[in-house]
This record gives sequence, structure tokens and C-alpha cells, in this order.
Amino acid sequence: MDANQLDTGAVAAWMAETLPGFEGPLTAEKFAGGQSNPTYLLKTPARDYVLRRKPPGTLLKSAHAVDREFRVQSALAGTDVPVARMFALCDDDSVIGSMFYIMERVEGRNFDDPRLEGLSNQDRGAVFDQMNKVLAAIHSVDIGAVGLSDYGPEGNYFERQVGRWTKQYRASETEVVPDMDALIDWLAGNIPADDGRRTLVHGDYRLDNMLFHPDRIEVAAVLDWELSTIGHPYADLAGMIMQWQMPPGKEGRGLAGVDRAALGIPSDGAFIAAYCKRMGIEKIDRFGFYLAFCFFRMGAILQGVKKRALDGNASDPKRGAKMGAYVPMFAAAGLKASKHG
Repeated sequence: MDANQLDTGAVAAWMAETLPGFEGPLTAEKFAGGQSNPTYLLKTPARDYVLRRKPPGTLLKSAHAVDREFRVQSALAGTDVPVARMFALCDDDSVIGSMFYIMERVEGRNFDDPRLEGLSNQDRGAVFDQMNKVLAAIHSVDIGAVGLSDYGPEGNYFERQVGRWTKQYRASETEVVPDMDALIDWLAGNIPADDGRRTLVHGDYRLDNMLFHPDRIEVAAVLDWELSTIGHPYADLAGMIMQWQMPPGKEGRGLAGVDRAALGIPSDGAFIAAYCKRMGIEKIDRFGFYLAFCFFRMGAILQGVKKRALDGNASDPKRGAKMGAYVPMFAAAGLKASKHG
């Protein structure tokens, strides 16, 4: 059985023992695309489920934390943050070869291109406003009340993150990327003082990690919580702005060079201002650092994807190798952002 296959017999047996009311037979279909944790649609006569697992093989320490995904989404049930319902976590690697969890299948629309072709200008603006609203909701969660106070360490989030992703990058480094080395040095020397903001952060908050209601412009579920932690909210905000600096189309999924006003899409400044208003923040100083950090982190993530593709552990090896080729571009963009305060 290769890395992309799933032992449906073992999964069905475990679900029958664990989930009240489960009845087979069960079939599985792998979702295309995702590079991190392989995800499968499970179908039974009565209902559909989704299974998300760690990839098989040797993994970087702390990567592919499906148990953390399960925990945070379970904690968010009943909050203003829309998430899928969690059913059960299996931490016994002997069942299918790696840890996995089962969640509900949320029906909805997924947009992977922020130009939102096919929508009206009014609906495009509403999609961006929904993203803004839900981001503010994530950062407004009472982490003590939902049991997530210990979900991330105390202290300077960016200092911790720069250190963590530098180690991850070095562990998966396959060749020297001079701009990445320069960016790592710049970030380490320019970390802002801790301002005391400590919230839940998603870690990979972007349009294609959301499902929208089938019939209206409303976020039905935020997906892919693997990188979530307790940290600094500006990292999530800058992550969205970073994505929009990318070229438009299937690969970049960005808005570079797009006439946003003509499409009803807010500018970076308008989106940041709307977020600040929702969060009661006057303004954000040194946004260039947060943007540079996000370019660096994405470059480190893509380097890990490339290494897994070369090692044969990637969910989609061909696409993984292609994505890894973008590491120098993200490094260069991070250095450019660093020069804008």
C-alpha cells in the first residue's frame, strides 16, 4: 500500500468501535491538492465523514500535528469561529500507520482564487469582509474560557517562530538559497518587542482554507489548523496580505497586478483598516516585519514540502517538487518587505 492509499478496512473497524451509530460499508476518496496532512472523504450509506491523517514516513519534529488540529477545533465548537464538528482522534499509529482524526463533512464552496471569478462585485466584497470578520473572531476567542491557555508558550511569539522555522528550514534544506539566509539574519535582528498581544492564531489563514455556505456569502468552516497556536494576531493578518502579493492564477493564488477596485476587492490598506476597527486597534506599526516574517515562514514550509517530495513522503510528490521551486521567490519577497518598515 503506497503513501496515498488508506486501509479502509482498518478505519471502518476503528470507527465501528469508537463512533456511536457508525455503520459501514465505507469507501474513501483522497482530496486532491493538500501538501501537508493527507485528507480523505469517507462515504457510508448513512453519511459522509472526513479523515485527516499524518503522512507516513519520517517527519520533522512537531510537524503535521493532527492532534493539535483536533484539539483546537473541538475547543472552538460553540464560539463565533465556524469549524467542522470533531468526532474522534486516533493516536494509535498501529491502526493505519499514523495518527488521524475523523470530522464531519461540511458542505460548502471553496474558492482558491481571490479574484473570485464568477461572483458579482458585491459578493466579492462580501467574501473579503467575511474573511476579515472571521479573522477578528479567531483573535477574539477567550482562550481561557475554551481551554486553550496552554495551547502555545508564553513569551515573544515572533522570536519563538523565527527560531522554530529556521530550525525546520535547516532540517529540510537541500541547497543554499542566499536570500533565505539573508532574510533569516534580518528577521533575527529585527524582532519587535513583545506588546502583550496573545491570542489564538490560525497560522495559515487564507481563502482556500475556508468553506463558504452553499447559498450565501458566509464562512461555513475554517479548515487546516495544523499551524495554529497561541501567539500574535498580526502574523495571521500579514499572512493574508502576503498571499495577495503573489501572482494571480492557480500557482500564485494572489492579486499582484489585479485592478482590485474594478472587481470590488478591498486594497491591503482597506482590509487592514477594517480589521483594526473590528479589533479596536488604532494602527499597526512596522507591518513590514510581519510581512517579511510571513514570506520567510512560507518559504520554510515550501522547503519542507520539497524535501518530502524528494524523500518520497509527499502527499503529491510531483506538485511538491514544483512548489519547492518557489522558495527563492518567497525569500526575495521577504527581503523586499523588510525594507518597508
